[in-house]
Amino acid sequence: MRRPPSTSGSKRPPHLRDTTPSSGRDEKAWTIPEPLGGQPLDRALRTLLGDASWNGARRALTTGKVRLDGICVVDVTHTVRAGQRLELVPSAPRPNAHRLPPTSLVHVDAHLVVVEKPPFVSTVPYDETERDTLDVLVARELARRERGRRGPLGIVHRLDKETSGLLVFARTLAAKRHLKNQFRFHTVYRRYWALAQGHVESRTLSSRLVTDRGDGLRGSTDNPRLGRMAITHVRALERLPGATLVECRLETGRTHQIRIHLSEAGHPLLGERVYVRGHEPSPIAAPRVMLHAFALGFVHPATGASLRFESKMPADMRAVLEKLRR
Repeated sequence: MRRPPSTSGSKRPPHLRDTTPSSGRDEKAWTIPEPLGGQPLDRALRTLLGDASWNGARRALTTGKVRLDGICVVDVTHTVRAGQRLELVPSAPRPNAHRLPPTSLVHVDAHLVVVEKPPFVSTVPYDETERDTLDVLVARELARRERGRRGPLGIVHRLDKETSGLLVFARTLAAKRHLKNQFRFHTVYRRYWALAQGHVESRTLSSRLVTDRGDGLRGSTDNPRLGRMAITHVRALERLPGATLVECRLETGRTHQIRIHLSEAGHPLLGERVYVRGHEPSPIAAPRVMLHAFALGFVHPATGASLRFESKMPADMRAVLEKLRR
């Protein structure tokens, strides 16, 4: 093991010098000092590095090179606390790869494909600059498996960019039509795991969701003539220090439904950065929104068979959960 170069000859104040040995030649580690407590993560990292630019600090964060208390955090605005361990690991892999692991394709047949979506990958592109979205990666993997054979890949539903979990694409127009009808009539079986702030009680949350609740964000309205009804059944699974592991069953599938409902109930998800107005910042570090679609079930559009798929909790979410259990 080699220690990072000594900073004893630098002009940085003592409280900004490395306080923890790094674990590799190019790695660095610090304990967040009192003066940096409450600062955004990108500012804290730039200050501790001393000679880094804003772009350099943010690039290190968004490419998955920074860990806070052992957890990869890509949110540049995450608030740090004094005493937390901050690590810079240049060799860490990027959060999203340009190729899906072979195990990501859970089920493949001539009519549909069920995929385990990794976090930080958009289901489809939101503008012309976005590359390597899930639909592209799935089509690429199918072409590799099927020796270049390409066919239509129909978008049936979506998961948020940071949300991980199970998702189905259609491979024929007939399958797409059939599957979309199942989603439209709410007959699809869907279950999510979420880590939410505070002490969450098992309950059913329902409201009419609008695209702008008055502050530019999606949210609920009391006007019965506006929005669309959204129903989320929440079941508390495990009480944790400052958080609760919950299972969410969707009766409807509106955009950001789980995130909005839990936030409006006083329990934003760990890692949430959008639906947090009026809430105190969580002291619990999370690399992304802690939401995983672990179960998906539907009727096969061609055979009529009932299919159900389940996935394990992803490593980053499991790491946060295990840290809370200690």
